[in-house]
Amino acid sequence: MKELIADFPRQIHQAIQHSQEQAKTLPPVNNLQNIYVAGMGGSAIGADFVETFSRSQRNIPMQTGKGYSLPAWVRKNTLAIASSYSGNTEETIASLEEMICRKAQTLVISSGGRLREIAEQHHLPFLPLPEGQPAPRAALGWSLLMQLQVLHHYGITDGKLIHQMAAAADLLEEEQQTIRQKAERIAGFISNKLPIIYAADLLEPVALRFRQQLAENANMLSCHHVFPEMNHNELVGWSGQYPQVAVVYLRNTQDEHPRISLRMEISKEIITRAASTFIELHAKGYSAVERSIYLVHLTDWVSAFAADERQVDAMDIAAINFLKQQLANKP
Repeated sequence: MKELIADFPRQIHQAIQHSQEQAKTLPPVNNLQNIYVAGMGGSAIGADFVETFSRSQRNIPMQTGKGYSLPAWVRKNTLAIASSYSGNTEETIASLEEMICRKAQTLVISSGGRLREIAEQHHLPFLPLPEGQPAPRAALGWSLLMQLQVLHHYGITDGKLIHQMAAAADLLEEEQQTIRQKAERIAGFISNKLPIIYAADLLEPVALRFRQQLAENANMLSCHHVFPEMNHNELVGWSGQYPQVAVVYLRNTQDEHPRISLRMEISKEIITRAASTFIELHAKGYSAVERSIYLVHLTDWVSAFAADERQVDAMDIAAINFLKQQLANKP
């Protein structure tokens, strides 16, 4: 897992080139009114980032769906994307079959599997991801860039976001040693506690990714919430004392709404009275994209070092494999 995390900057550069070539094969689309991406886990988080990164450029709505069925508005004027690294995710397969039934303008992103078979059967555009990735959660760069490239190809966004992803990869390469050292220290503070992750709403994909990585890599449960919504409910829960909790603030002060920054500072006063551990991680970079990807890489490393602290195998997902086996026996 550490090798996969260290390779993330190179993966981004490779994914930019790969996705540019693959996007050239896409057919035209007609009168798009919305975008829907079906995916689960590590294959869905890329869409969460794309939705956030493209908000200021898109003039049509975009939603990520993480389940078996589609919302009613997915129809012939929808750009519908089925994304699964393995191509065998059953929820995404079900969503793809429904996209086809509704005659949405559908394309498939995968390394193969059943999704590829369905795409070939129905003559759908298929954008291949490189095969052989040992952990789909370590393929974030591939899925994220492929979806960004799709939006750029169809004129929904300009090329700025892709350039910013390249700059983010360069930043990670420059900061790699510092990031790893910082992550190892942070893992030492949180590995034997329950992490509660807070961020501004625009950083929610980073917070969700951190929670997912702690679970899969370090076998740790954690929670996340976002500002300002957190202030309207969860803040009251900090009235007690929580010695086993480690609070992690993810900060991007350059892009936070001024009132959210103020809310986070005031809330910090309340939280630090109740939690035994409080850590604040600040983003680096010249754009919102760079700053988000910096925090992704930092927190990915935290999850890997937390696995070391807890003496668990970061590649082992026995619980998920057991679930899949049981589901396969109960069609």
